[in-house]
Amino acid sequence: MERFETESLALLPGQRVRAKILSHQPWGVVAEIVGHERIGASVDMIQQFGSATGSYDELKAMYPPVGSQVDAVVEQVHRYNPPAWVRLSIHPEDFESFGWPCDFCGKPAVLSLGGDGLVLDVRSNDGPGSHTVISHRTCLADRIRPDNSGERARALKVGKRDG
Repeated sequence: MERFETESLALLPGQRVRAKILSHQPWGVVAEIVGHERIGASVDMIQQFGSATGSYDELKAMYPPVGSQVDAVVEQVHRYNPPAWVRLSIHPEDFESFGWPCDFCGKPAVLSLGGDGLVLDVRSNDGPGSHTVISHRTCLADRIRPDNSGERARALKVGKRDG
C-alpha cells in the first residue's frame, strides 16, 4: 500500500483543467479530469448555480451534456481518505479569479495565477493521508517565527515571477 496517493498532487486549487462529463446526478455532474483519469471529480451544480435559477428544471438545463468536455477550475482536492476526489468549478467568475477562504484569517485568498494565496499540503510522518490548507502569503509568513527570516521571505515569494 502506498503511504500517500501522489497522482492528485499535480492538481491544485485555482488550477484550470479540462474535464469530461461522465454522468448527471441530482446535485451535479461526475467528471474525469483529462490527463488525470484515475482521479475522481465532480461539479456541484446546486452549490454553483442553484441560487441563480428559478427551478430545478432550469438548473438541470445548465448541466453540461454527458460525454462533453468543459473547461473547469480545481476548487478542492480531497486526499484525507482514499480515493482522492477533486471538486471542480465551472462558474464563469472562477475562470477570471478563483478565491477560497484562507484557513488562518477566513478572508478570500486568490488562488488564480498572480494571486495572493498559497496551497499547503499537510502530511504526517506516521501514516497515510494528507490535507490541503489554503493561506494568504502574509498569513503564513506572519505565523513563521520572526527569527526565521529566510522561511518568512520564501513564503512571501514562492511561485511569484520576477519582473
